[in-house]
Amino acid sequence: MTAPTQAPELAPQTNAHIDPAAQVADAGFVPVQTRSERPRSFDPEEFGAPTGREVNWKHTPVAQLKPLFEIASANDGVTYTVSHEQYLRPALAHGATPRGEFFVPEDVVAAVAWQGTSDAMHLSIPNDEEVAEPIVVQIDGQGGRADAHLVIEAGRHSVSTVILRHTGTAQYAQNLEIIVRDGAKLKLVTVQQWEDDAIHASAHQARVDRDAELTHIVVSFGGGIVRVNPSVELSGTGSHGYLYGLSFADAGQHLESQVYLHHKGAHTTGDVLYKGALKGASARSVWIGDVLIGPDAVGTDSYEANRNLVLTEGARADSIPNLEIETGDIAGAGHASATGRFDDEQLFYLQARGIREEEARRLVVLGFLTEVVQRIGVPSVQDELLVAIEAELAGVDE
Repeated sequence: MTAPTQAPELAPQTNAHIDPAAQVADAGFVPVQTRSERPRSFDPEEFGAPTGREVNWKHTPVAQLKPLFEIASANDGVTYTVSHEQYLRPALAHGATPRGEFFVPEDVVAAVAWQGTSDAMHLSIPNDEEVAEPIVVQIDGQGGRADAHLVIEAGRHSVSTVILRHTGTAQYAQNLEIIVRDGAKLKLVTVQQWEDDAIHASAHQARVDRDAELTHIVVSFGGGIVRVNPSVELSGTGSHGYLYGLSFADAGQHLESQVYLHHKGAHTTGDVLYKGALKGASARSVWIGDVLIGPDAVGTDSYEANRNLVLTEGARADSIPNLEIETGDIAGAGHASATGRFDDEQLFYLQARGIREEEARRLVVLGFLTEVVQRIGVPSVQDELLVAIEAELAGVDE
């Protein structure tokens, strides 16, 4: 499968549309509201700078992301270290496969990252190889601007885990292109533990082929603005996609994920679960979940859920699940969303057994978030995240 060499042309600008991103040739005057209909282009100018009125930007602090709307001049804002260099392949220039085999930008930041990356990192797992230890890509912010396009390719019937760790500070526009070939199993964990002033916007696009499996996990604790948007296409018959997320937003943080799961092949299975906790008067999280079950995706079984726990006054969580079904022959499909405060009954149960209120609250939050932590399946990462959650909780009442 080869991505188109040219993205759809955008129609002339007009004030007749609520959503400027909807101005696609021959689209009429109906604003784009579904994820599958968004225009795509490799050229940042085709999108223009977001105004905040667009459907995919209206929950995002657009003004603060402005540095990412232009290609980085020096592109020296981050450094990369790979734990298992034997899986690194020669960097991919524009036009070199598999770069662009599936990925096509759907917003201006992704187009900037595409054009601003002359040589894309290519991490490839050979066919039939089972990698015992996680492959860790350490991404350290050096305080400047950076664009990146990374390609992760899991060869046929391979088994591997890749962890992306983000630390330091940077203004970082990042693309991640993931290709999971027939029968492969790939677990991808991206951990954002930036400093408080970091800005990170990332587009993840993945294709999962026949009988293959992708587990995709987003963990966001650090950073001023972190926007990680995964898009997964279950293209092959019998493919599986498990999309999990965990976030803990403090005062002044904006943590966002717009998740898209496209069931394209027959008898595919999808499970989406994102959980977040928020503390601080200006803590903000945004989760938008879109699931599309296409006309050929017979026998699909899919479910998406988002749960948020608000720990202090003034914190805000936006949660918007969407489900489109284009065939009547499915095994099951559903979605759920819930945002609330502590469960009084849980607190009462714990306090009735002699546990102090402060400790009871800590246990409730840990229990709430641990469900996602346990799905990571990498003990060292799980232990690290539990420590990070404890550190976050230590400041809840400050």
